[in-house]
Amino acid sequence: MKFTLDEIIKCTDAKVLYQKDISGEFEISTDTRKLKEGNVYLPLRGENYDGHNFISKALEAGARGYFTQDKFKVDKNADFVLLVENSLVAYLKLANYIRNKINPKVVAITGSSGKTTTKEMLYSVFSTTYKTHKTYLNHNNEIGLCETMFTMPEDCEVAVIEMGMRNLGEIELLSSYSEPDIGIITNIGSAHVERLGNLKNIAVAKCEIASGLKKDGVFISPDSSRIKENLKYEGEKIFTDFSKTSNVKISIAHSEFRYENTDFVLNVEGDYNIENALLVIEAAKKLNIPVEKIKEGLFNYKPIEKRWEVSEVKGLTFINDSYNANPESMKAVLKTFLSVYNPPLVLVLGNMGELGKDEIAYHKEIGEFLCSYKNVKLLTVGNLAKYILRNSMLEGVEFETNFECAKYILNNIEKGSTILLKASRAMKFEEIIEMVGRL
Repeated sequence: MKFTLDEIIKCTDAKVLYQKDISGEFEISTDTRKLKEGNVYLPLRGENYDGHNFISKALEAGARGYFTQDKFKVDKNADFVLLVENSLVAYLKLANYIRNKINPKVVAITGSSGKTTTKEMLYSVFSTTYKTHKTYLNHNNEIGLCETMFTMPEDCEVAVIEMGMRNLGEIELLSSYSEPDIGIITNIGSAHVERLGNLKNIAVAKCEIASGLKKDGVFISPDSSRIKENLKYEGEKIFTDFSKTSNVKISIAHSEFRYENTDFVLNVEGDYNIENALLVIEAAKKLNIPVEKIKEGLFNYKPIEKRWEVSEVKGLTFINDSYNANPESMKAVLKTFLSVYNPPLVLVLGNMGELGKDEIAYHKEIGEFLCSYKNVKLLTVGNLAKYILRNSMLEGVEFETNFECAKYILNNIEKGSTILLKASRAMKFEEIIEMVGRL
């Protein structure tokens, strides 16, 4: 979207430090590598970077003007220089301006797990009826919110926004600048407990999604006491309940269920995916999407990369679900995999990150969860994942590196086996599949 300089100044509260030519309309760029001639450069400043160091490069690339947080940083090669207190806040204000100028229905999603899956399901369903835009991949922080708004088409009717957080106050900020019409929490779990200390604080942080939720909007989540106790929203609330589904059938790459007298089909496995789908159904109903279109959208949903990604390599079937992991999502995926797939089965489990002082206990808990299963081999990678094997009753091997694990799989796992990979993203488990293919 293009802005006049008056629009930019008004919505960012910028002060003009210097000007010689303010004619025309301008696009905003935060990256000198993507900057186009005539853009206004907005240098972002973070813990480990400072875009102000690239102002000269931006001007050389053709920027007409630039923002700065430094009162005395004026380069008269620019047509104008704008002073703001905080460039990220200016970026957010511009994003909010776009949000209200285009004025789509905004659907915001957060949760300890399942938020990206739910976002993709929502997009698949809403796209059957509306011109829909969404957060790219998992770009779910402040900069990601701005990127989503800045890339939103001017005829957009629904914007689906994913909101992540690492600390208290972050989702409140995202919610206040996006002003959702519908706010969704997928669940409250132990992801980020290292930073927030306990599950109550996690619930408080996730419930911040309601802080910017419109008064005539709607809040949707599972029927969770932890959410209800910490939610501060006076508008309409909908709480879904998995027990109200019936005829649930889970098979390979397939889930069926009946909800409110309608049969739905998902081309993914697992009760947890049905739970996500219930949130989507309720949100779609609020935007008057016909039930047949809801069914169509859910049926057409496909997981994104590293979420139940199936591949065949050297006679082995790999299911890569290593996009992220916490104790709740780990158990849900294990339950589905071990109940749906036929032997020979292999689990490759890695470290779960950001679990704080009780991280060993959480990994032991996964091992104990596996004690009720038999006829499956367990391979672990990492200094924490070893506690999963040591507290299970399964036959298995511990590894320190992905390479060691890949080499073992190639030399010891029988052809025809189905292998599940599950770990936090930092473990880079996609390397295991790549190495098996190369070795």
